[in-house]
Amino acid sequence: MQFYPIFLATTGRRILVQGGDETAVAKLRLLMKSTATIEVFAENAVQDIVDWADEGRLTLHNRLATSEDFENTLIAYAAMDDNPVDQAFAKLGREQGVLVNIVDNLHGSDFITAALVDRDPVVVAIGTEGAAPVVARHIKAKLEEMLPTSLGEQTRIAKDFRPHADALPDGRPRRDFWAEYHFGPGDKTTAALHALLDRHLKEEPRPGRVDFVGAGPGDPELLTLKARRLLDEADVVIHDRLISQPILELCRREALVIDAGKEGFGPSTPQDAIHALMIGYGLKGAQVVRLKSGDPTVFGRLDEELTAIRATGLAHSVVPGITAASAAASTLQQSLTSRGRNSDFRLITGHDMEGFADHDWQSLARPGAVTAIYMGKKAARFIQGRLLMHGAASDTPITAIENASRPEQRVLVSTLETLTTDLSDAGMTGPVLIFTGLSPYRATPAPKRKEAET
Repeated sequence: MQFYPIFLATTGRRILVQGGDETAVAKLRLLMKSTATIEVFAENAVQDIVDWADEGRLTLHNRLATSEDFENTLIAYAAMDDNPVDQAFAKLGREQGVLVNIVDNLHGSDFITAALVDRDPVVVAIGTEGAAPVVARHIKAKLEEMLPTSLGEQTRIAKDFRPHADALPDGRPRRDFWAEYHFGPGDKTTAALHALLDRHLKEEPRPGRVDFVGAGPGDPELLTLKARRLLDEADVVIHDRLISQPILELCRREALVIDAGKEGFGPSTPQDAIHALMIGYGLKGAQVVRLKSGDPTVFGRLDEELTAIRATGLAHSVVPGITAASAAASTLQQSLTSRGRNSDFRLITGHDMEGFADHDWQSLARPGAVTAIYMGKKAARFIQGRLLMHGAASDTPITAIENASRPEQRVLVSTLETLTTDLSDAGMTGPVLIFTGLSPYRATPAPKRKEAET
């Protein structure tokens, strides 16, 4: 982010605006919603500004600002539409340690003002760093439709009630109370809040639980709605090594996020330690998400972790995700099964707890067979040898997909004969899924039209 978004405390502080035309008016309409003292410097101010000064909403100085005027000033706006004058104003402010915005001059400004959706005290700020004001306006219009005008009053009631809600234990009990008030049915009055609090104080705390959630191959748009909701609700998220950062960004900001990654032939978190984390936090009443890349039921050690959770009696669920094979096939625009080619499809792993994994290589080597090999990069030479040994054709198509569905995705088209050499030359360092018997779709060129006979 070139511009970091913050909300400034304005009570008891001064905001300066130099300018007296419609450019200044547009800024002042927004600034006057704050609790700051607004001072305007303009030799010839339009009538709106004069009227606001007469009403006591701002102070108008019929001159340009001097360096002394910046004392105890929070921020300042140069709104003269006159570059030399605006630059001189900005220079004075910066010399006094004041951040200055030159209206419609992104590169000359210390900060920018976001588009706002105002449901005071709920305020949504939308910024595009000056790149796409039309996008900001579109988002603002959508949010204006979504957020009821009553939201401000509802939130003010909640703000005044917060000392009473402190009677609930901090953490999930308090969040559940506020979630029911804000998003549940019923009145949003102070009386309704007291009744709701009495009920929550009498109820037993909600027990902890563990949800095994599939994060998909890495593209956050491929998350299920249920996975997205559970990430937003979780107190603790225990995630695999391959979970992408954009997906981790969807976790609730206050959640404890724990990396419990495992790497084939590399450093790993012991499985017993993962069990202890899930059980420990769950028994303390936390809502735990065990976040697994792809689908939890595919090479995710789900059985071991479910067995550990079941032994404790903790509530739990399994939320499926899109597995890497499905995501990779979609990017290749290919079907994993096709009439006349293959009537079955195998998911296998390149290695297991004992090392390189053995399989029914004769079936996998059949003409037309399609197999998705997970964790097969380091086992590629072993797989290549086994398939050739069992009769697979050396020109069997092979496709390796690195970081399937992610922006950095790479596709390597190879054959069984050249697989290990091609993988080595490609230098793939991310997670790689290997398809045997499958190549990317290539459109057949339309036949050329014959020239008309003359």
